[in-house]
Amino acid sequence: MPEGQVVNKTKTLVTVESLQADFEALGIEKGMVLLVHSSLSAIGWVCGGAVAVILALQEVLGETGTLVMPTHSTDLSDPSQWENPPVPKSWWQTIRDTMPAYDPDLTPTRSMGKIAETFRKQKDVLRSAHPQSSFCASGPQASYIVENHSLAFGMGENSPLARIYDLDGFVLLLGVGHSSNTSIHLAEYRADFPTKRVVQEGAPTLQAGSRTWTSFEDIDVDDSDFDRVGVDFLHSDAGKVVRCGKVGIADCQLMPQRTVVDFAVDWLAENR
Repeated sequence: MPEGQVVNKTKTLVTVESLQADFEALGIEKGMVLLVHSSLSAIGWVCGGAVAVILALQEVLGETGTLVMPTHSTDLSDPSQWENPPVPKSWWQTIRDTMPAYDPDLTPTRSMGKIAETFRKQKDVLRSAHPQSSFCASGPQASYIVENHSLAFGMGENSPLARIYDLDGFVLLLGVGHSSNTSIHLAEYRADFPTKRVVQEGAPTLQAGSRTWTSFEDIDVDDSDFDRVGVDFLHSDAGKVVRCGKVGIADCQLMPQRTVVDFAVDWLAENR
């Protein structure tokens, strides 16, 4: 959204201090493990932009809290699967041969938003090793969350999502809906439904210091029904744990990750 439109829809200036107050009112507490999916423009015009949002989140979580964000780079994938936009078939092999390898310090995010892209560059933030589905984290549980992120089945049991589940962490949807809630992907891996299938993926990686095109297995993930999952979750007994409120002018939801993942496992088994 153009910045002028964001300014025009903002009635009260958003600052680090006002963000802290909004996060606390929503229910974020010191010591939480918090996975954040976000839209900066949805909050309104923020004095300090993405940096202000990150600083406010870290202040509310305190030194004992751990902040996590998705830092996916889905463009590091096989060009034969690209649709937005597709590229000519004659380019495919050249892309596989020459695309730079994933580098957790250098590779930018794709479609994750300004807050996540800014967070990954912050000092002392750790990023997992997956070339497509990485996560970044800061705080005392950061290493546990991002280490040992397996290449195969990258949002399954050996992923940061599963480690957040183990830690009884929380999910914050900051101006975005459940279509952005990557924790539901963990439910896809755990659920049993007829259309579930394993596919071959590929990405440029570094192996013993040398760039190589690496193939690996994953499931064919699909977020097209995640908004439906979210609506049904909010209207269920399980959804009573969700805290809804505003941060700036953004509609937000705060929820225990385990609760939404467990609900989604059953939902997917019944509805797919």
